[in-house]
Formats: sequence, structure tokens, C-alpha cells
Amino acid sequence: MPYRIEHDSLGEIKVPKEAYYGAQTERSRRNFVFEGERMPAEIVHAFGIVKEAAARANAALLPEKMTPRKREYLTAAAKEVASGALDAHFPLVVFQTGSGTQTNMNVNEVIAHRANEQAGETLLHPNDDVNLSQSSNDTFPAAMHIAAVLAVQKRLLPSLRALIDAFGTLETRYADVLKCGRTHLQDAVPMTFGQEIGGWRASLAEDEKMLSNIDRLRALALGATAIGTGLNAPRGFGKRVAEEIGALTGETFTAADNGFHALSSEDEFVVAHAALKALAVDLMKIANDVRWLSSGPRTGLGEIRIPANEPGSSIMPGKVNPTQCESISMVAVQVMANDTAIGIAASQGNFELNVYLPLIADNFLRSVRLLSDAMENFRARCVEGIEPDEARMRENVERSLMLVTALSPTMGYEKAAKAAKYAAENDLSLRAACAELGLLSGEEFDSLVDPRKMAKGEDG
Repeated sequence: MPYRIEHDSLGEIKVPKEAYYGAQTERSRRNFVFEGERMPAEIVHAFGIVKEAAARANAALLPEKMTPRKREYLTAAAKEVASGALDAHFPLVVFQTGSGTQTNMNVNEVIAHRANEQAGETLLHPNDDVNLSQSSNDTFPAAMHIAAVLAVQKRLLPSLRALIDAFGTLETRYADVLKCGRTHLQDAVPMTFGQEIGGWRASLAEDEKMLSNIDRLRALALGATAIGTGLNAPRGFGKRVAEEIGALTGETFTAADNGFHALSSEDEFVVAHAALKALAVDLMKIANDVRWLSSGPRTGLGEIRIPANEPGSSIMPGKVNPTQCESISMVAVQVMANDTAIGIAASQGNFELNVYLPLIADNFLRSVRLLSDAMENFRARCVEGIEPDEARMRENVERSLMLVTALSPTMGYEKAAKAAKYAAENDLSLRAACAELGLLSGEEFDSLVDPRKMAKGEDG
């Protein structure tokens, strides 16, 4: 492979000739070798936004340093980074320096080399120009926050809202389909299938509300520079660059109130990811309900039918499994694990800087990607095809012993319990058991027990 010679403060080093990155990126590429652990593209793209916004802010606040020509070529190259057009020039991995310094320098070098190529001269220096008024210690946290907000707003929430809408459609469609409720995996009082689905929908709607916690990520560390003092940044830089980022993204961002907190603490990510974990928990619960209700088809509950997407066994012909439920459940487990990693990493803000930043960013963004894709798959390939077996549901309601709950106000708890136990021991309907025990006539039973009224919370 042809090389060119680059240099940094440690000396000269060979760099692939066609690469836009320089010496510091190459040292990191060689020193941290992990297969398949590349820095998330979302972070690189967010860095492109940061660098363009910083150039704009510097042009206003330090015009003698960020000249119009420098700004023009810097922002053009930064846009290419943000768009993903230069992704091939970002080879670094997550498990590098914990501040993300080498990724910041990777961005600085790529933008400088690309801009100089376009300008036809050595116009920009990676540190003096592209990194002007910045430090890796404030740019990497800022890129993390921007990437997280954009990922949730543009990817996760649309998938979540589509799933909520799909459940809302089913809730209305099956509002009058009567079935048995269950608690402790045992028979409970009647409800409608629409009510059951409505519980799933409402859980996800609450998760959507909790995702407002990402608003804490809108405060950016930019302007804090190395340790929070703002050394080497002009007054007002943080506020100005946050406004520029807002203009570039269409999202609201602000300068962090306290630079020392912004560099040393990532509690905002802990809180924001807790909302992702809550979503994962609810998705796990819903997926488990769906696979229980669809279990069978002959020896399980079998109250609903779900789409048959692929054969379920290499040895048992005709078997079909609830694979979308299994997939989203595995995603939920991974998100819970990611939450643990983020919590531990965020606790390591020793003195003035947290040095687990790439790990936090990677786990958060992975959770967003996994949840978004899983919800899309689950909705399109399972939820929208759910159908109740109304005959099975009706039969279960008629055979349920928990209809006895409607009799408690009339005959008292102990007599009602006696009737339910007698029916179970003698394989009788509850109606027949009450008649044999002389507790109620058939007509009296029918006047007191109305499953549809019970589902509405009304007395017989």
C-alpha cells in the first residue's frame, strides 16, 4: 500500500496515501486494534456538525483567526463529514482513549486534509483551525449529546409512535371481543381483548413521555474546553456554537450552565438511557404476553393467531414459532445490559473528566438502533397481523371459574369460594355447581353473572 509521511509531536509516521486522516489517527489505529468495534458513525456525523458550528461561531467571535476563506472550506468539509460522505476515513474504534481525543483528532485531520485538497493549498491546520476554541474534552461530550438527541428524535420515536398506533388500531378493532383476564398465570375475571391491547398501548405511550428525559442532553459542553474553565475559547463561544448547532440540526441545544459538570459527569446519559430501559422492559412484557397468548396451537393458550413468518424447526415439520417476540425480547435484554454498562461508566468521572465517554456513547446509540429496528420488525411482521380466536376466547370465558367474583356481593366470599372449588373438583360449570349446592337456581345465576358487564366493571 502506498504511504505518505505525516508528523505530530511524537515525530514522523507513515499514513496510507489516500487517507484524509493524519499522524494522530494513524497512531491510534495501530495502537487500538479491535475487530468490529468501530466508533459509531452517528458520533462522527455529529462531530461534523460540531466542527461546522464551531467554524461559524469562530468566524463571528474570532474573525482574525477564522477568516472567510478558512470558514468556507472548513464548513464545506465538515458538511461532508456530517453527511457520511467521508466515513471511510474514520477507522478508529470505541475502545481507545476514554476522552475520545483520538476521534476528535481524526475529525480535525480529515476536515483539514479535505479542505486543503479542495482549496489547493495548505489553508487549515487540524489543531489551530479546525479545533479552534475547542478541546477534545468538550467536543466529544457535545458530539455524544447531539448524536443521542438526533437518534432518539429521528429514529426511535417514529418507530415507537408507529407501534403505538398499530396497537391503537387493534384496540379499537377488538374492543368488544370478550376473553378471560389472567393474574399470576391463573384465570381471572373477564375483560375484552381491546382492553388487554389497550394496556400494551398505554405502557408504550408512557414510555414515549419518559423519553422527554433526553431533553437534558440538549445542554452541550462546548466552550468548557479542557477542564471546564473555558481556557482558549472566546467569551460567549458556548452559547454561540449551541445556537449554530440548533440551526444546523433543527433541534434546540444550549450551552451547559456549568462546564465542570459538563465534562466530569454524564448523569444525563444515565437518566436518558433509563427511559430506553423502561421501553425495553415494556416491550419484553408485551412480547411475552403475545407469545403466551399465541402458544399452541393445540396444547397452549391459543387465544390469538400471529403471522407465520418462517418454519420453526429443522426436525418438526409444520412447526411455527413466535420469532418476532423472541427477537425483541433479546433486544430488551441487550438494552438492559447496556444500561448497566452506562451506569458504571458514568460513575467514573474522576476529578475534571469522565474517561469512559466512547463506551457510554456506543452503548446508548446501540440501544437506540436495536430498539428502533426491533419495534419496526415487531410491528410490521407480528403486531399488525394479530387476530383473536374468538371461539377459543368465548369458550374460556364460559368455563372460567372466576365468574364467581360476580356472586360475592350476593352470597358472600366463602359461599362463592365453595362454589368455585366444587365446580373445579367435579368438572362442572360454575352455573351447574351453584345449582347442585343449592346456592342459586340457573335463572338466578344468569341474572347475576354477565361477563360483558363484568368486563366493564359493572355489577350483574
